[in-house]
Order: sequence, then C-alpha cells, then structure tokens
Amino acid sequence: MPERVGLVWVTANCSASSFKPEEARAVQRLCKDHVKSFWMQMDELVDKIGTLQSFAECADAVAATTKKLEKAALLGSYLETLTDADLTRAARYFAGHQFASTDARTTNVGGSIISAALSEATGFSPEDLYPRYVRLGDAGELAAEIIKETKRSLQPTITLAETESLIARLSETRGIKNKTALLTSVLHRATPLEAKYLVKLLAGDLRIGLREGLVEDAIARVFGRTLEDVAYANMLLGDIGETATRARAGDLRDIDMRLFHPIKFMLATPAADLTDVARTMPEEFLVEDKFDGIRAQAHVASERVAIYSRTMDEITHRFPELVGPLQSLPTDVIIDGEIVPSDGEVILPFSELQKRLGRKKVGTQLLKAVPVALVAYDLLYADGKVLIDQPLSERRHLLGQIVPEHGPLRMSQDKVLSDAAMLDEEFERARARGNEGLMIKSPGSPYKPGRRGRDWLKLKRAIATLDVAVTAVEVGHGKRRHLLSDYTFAVRRSADDSELLNIGKAYSGLTDRELMELTEWFKSHTLQEFGHGRVRIVEPTVVIEVTFDRVQPSSRHKSGYALRFPRILRLRPDKTANDIDTLETVRRLVEVTDSTLERKNSREEAENSHDG
Repeated sequence: MPERVGLVWVTANCSASSFKPEEARAVQRLCKDHVKSFWMQMDELVDKIGTLQSFAECADAVAATTKKLEKAALLGSYLETLTDADLTRAARYFAGHQFASTDARTTNVGGSIISAALSEATGFSPEDLYPRYVRLGDAGELAAEIIKETKRSLQPTITLAETESLIARLSETRGIKNKTALLTSVLHRATPLEAKYLVKLLAGDLRIGLREGLVEDAIARVFGRTLEDVAYANMLLGDIGETATRARAGDLRDIDMRLFHPIKFMLATPAADLTDVARTMPEEFLVEDKFDGIRAQAHVASERVAIYSRTMDEITHRFPELVGPLQSLPTDVIIDGEIVPSDGEVILPFSELQKRLGRKKVGTQLLKAVPVALVAYDLLYADGKVLIDQPLSERRHLLGQIVPEHGPLRMSQDKVLSDAAMLDEEFERARARGNEGLMIKSPGSPYKPGRRGRDWLKLKRAIATLDVAVTAVEVGHGKRRHLLSDYTFAVRRSADDSELLNIGKAYSGLTDRELMELTEWFKSHTLQEFGHGRVRIVEPTVVIEVTFDRVQPSSRHKSGYALRFPRILRLRPDKTANDIDTLETVRRLVEVTDSTLERKNSREEAENSHDG
C-alpha cells in the first residue's frame, strides 16, 4: 500500500500551481502512466487468484473438444496462470481427486446430500429435480440448470482456496443434515457454472473427458518437462498437485518413494486365442494361474501395513489375518497380488470371498469360516528401491527371496514356456485348481502403472462376460417381491467417455442375502422413483459381472445392443464405474459371434452340398 499512497499523493499534486504549464502536463502524463501501470499490476494479481469460476470455464472448454492435444493445451494454459497453492488445488481437482492420494480423508457426500442441498438452495422440490436429472444424466448439469432458472444475479465469489476449505470441512462434518446445511450455504451464493463443477467435484467425476494421465501430459507440456518425468514423480509422490508445482520449479528429480498411497495397477489384455498369444509374446514367456479373487497391493514399512484394492481404497481392516505375515517380511515392500479364499493350499470359489466383501467389520466366526491368502506375483518396491523399470523376471526373482512359497502370504507359481500350443493343457490344469484361467507375461516387461498393454495377456473362461454398472433396479416377483432384484445395467461409451449406455437387464444370479443388502443400498442411493418405488433410477456405482448367450442389435437400448439371456455371475466391489467394459468391447463380441456363425453356416452348407 505505501506505493499506492505515493501515487495518490503525486496525483493529488499534479495540478499544483507551482508547476509551469509544460511541466504540469508532463507530470500529469507521468502520473497517469504510473497509475495505469499500478492498476494493470493489480488486475494481474487478481487474475492469479484462482477462482472456481475460471476453473469451471476451463473445464467447459476442455469438455467441448474431443482432441487430446487441445485438451492438454487448454488445461496447460490455465494452470500456468495460477499461484503454486492454486496450481496444487486445480491439478488435483482436474485429476478427479478431492485430496492428495496420500490423504485418506473422504467427504462422504453422495447423491442424496447433493440433491437435498440443491433443493434447499434453489427452492426446487425433489420431485422437480428427478425428471431433470434423468434428462441431463449429470448432477453438475442439473445444478447449473436450476440455479440459472432462479435468476439470481450473482457474481462469482468462490475461490479454489474456499473450495478446498469446504471439502475439508465436509470431511470433518458428521451427519447428513449437517453436511447438507454446509453444502447448501455455498450453493446458495454460487453462480450456475460454480455450482456445476462444485457438484461434479463432490460427485467424484468431472466427466469432461480428462484423466489423470492427460493432466500429467498438460503439466509436462506447459512447464517444459518430459511426460515420463512427470508421471514418475506423481507415482512416487502420490499427489498430482505437488507434482505440478515441482514441475514448474524443475524439481522432479531425487524424489523418494512415499509408501501408503496406492500405485495404479498394471492391467492385462484379453487374448483372443492361442494364435494371438504366439504372435504377441517373445520366444519364451511366463505362465501362471489367473486367480479368481480381488486384486490387492500391499505396502509394508516399519511394521505398518496397508492393503489397497483395485479401486484404490484401503481394505486392510477386511483382511486382518494378512497383517501379521506381511509385518514379518524382512524389508519394506510394495507387493502386487491377489486375495483369494483358501483352505490351506487349496483355492476356494470366489463366492466364498463374497461373504466377506462389503463388511465394515469381519468377526471371528467369519474369519474362521472364510480364510484368505494373499498370492503375490509382482514386486514394485523393496529395500528402498523402486523396481517398476526392472524386467519382470528380475522382480519375481527378488520377490521369491522375500515372500515364502506357502502359507497365507505366498508367491504365485509360474512356468517358462516357448510353445503357445501347450497353453491348452495348462489352462485345464489351472481350471482344475479352481482358478479362472491363465496369465501370460513377457519376462522382460517393466511394470506400467495404470496401463493395459500386451506385455501381459489373460486367458479366461470360455464363456463371454462383461463388467457393467447397475443404472436402474426394479422390485422382483414371487418370494422376491419385497426386494429390488431386477437390475438394468450399462457399459461406458468409451475409455475416454464415461457416458453410460444401457445394454441389458438381469434377474438372477445373486443370493437372497446379497439382494437384501443391495436393496437397502439402492434405496438410500436412489435418484428417481417410479410406480411408488417399484422402479428406481440409482447412482451407477455398483458393478456386476454378467454372462449371456450372445449380443444382438437392439433399438430398445441407447447402446444399440442387447444381451440375450443375461445372468449375474457376481458382484465386483473391487471395481468402479471407471473400470467397466466399453461399447468397443461389445462390438468386438458381436464381430466374434458373427464370424463364428458364418463359419458354422459355411460348414453346414458345405456338408449339405456334399450330401446332395
């Protein structure tokens, strides 16, 4: 402020009579130039205060293009204008995180709280909101529409710092009413665009065609770093926000691994057939059983243990019997593996493990009834060293020196093969051991977090399956007339587009107990009711695995396809709606089915011609 006072004093004296006319004009010009310069600096300072409105405007621009390079350029241009504190916040939010990955806090704000807060902030009744949500398909779009219709003449006031504070307070606040009141107070003074992206952020998905990898790319481009360096630093730090500020400062080297934040899992690609394996794999390849359990990543350091699921959630409390064996390991580690139900060395059906999934507490009786084992098959970190760039063969050699061959924590067994024709026999052996099929891996492959490449292939059961999200539920019939037992389900439009497209409806496959638990869950996560609650549109967060007879074209569903005779194989609590199959997977299944039918018809025609 002293600088401004000085300028004001000079300005006030610009017309002093002590100046000669020429001098007075010169001084006035000088004063005007200084004042103009000062206010330009002030404008620049205000621009650098990150507002939720400018964040939202950038998000809208990113959503408006399907081109990844354009998305990265738009995002980078915005991030470059921010202070370090706001850069940290914005990078996290664009990556879909409310907090850093190393921060275990959650807001626990679901659709019911958002709906109630929107209703209270705008005066629209829940009955008014439901049909709008169904039409728009997005809570953020709903918030923007109804706040715009209130015709409140509001100016943007919410900063990214205030957004961060709100999220922190929501995580600390207990009780639905208190959380609703807190969110209502902010929505009541939000512009349509501020409300749109605040709600999207709390819902956990911006839905603008932006993933964390693209945020890393934008950071790398705008601050002149390599994508490899940015992605690697983000993996070590577990915080895309800190990674962004380090990238700006050129401080991406000499970063120690921070344990106890989940690293993205490397994923396998389904193999079409044995020819596909032979074409993809090197001369020698590793083969191991594909276990029918849940993917798990164990972090161990100084007797502290944390186990994370594929959804990046901590699940240590669900498997307390694994803590002791992990604590006994001779060094700090990050292990990738599979939790399976087991009776000694024998692996039990996945249905046994389902009895323990979703439980907040696992009692002594259930621990005894359904024992589990962690089968380790990869090592990402050990003895202070990050190992993901080492060849798989070396990682497994080190893993074998750390993890025992038998017991509740044990290493997976593998074989080295050089002939894909031998996989048929290995597949049958794996199925006989109660496992899903086979994993085929290149011995020289590095570990690629979050990537699905062809260094790892999987051969599963012969029947076709899809992972889908439940979008609507309906009351059943007969003995299930009091349960929500009929599920409509959907696939994603694409890997980059999270729009859900319905593809079928299943009535069977789950136990009465599972249906009872899900009925209560669906009732508390209903977005819209029809027929006095007989049919409900629900939050699409429950993932199920379905099998079916075949895929056929259909005008009934938005996807353009329908599953014939679908049946629920199992719940997939280890997956989120981001992990479900896409429309492209469905199209490939149709192509395979059509090809099979063509071969069958050609063979029958040939046989009929020969008989004739």
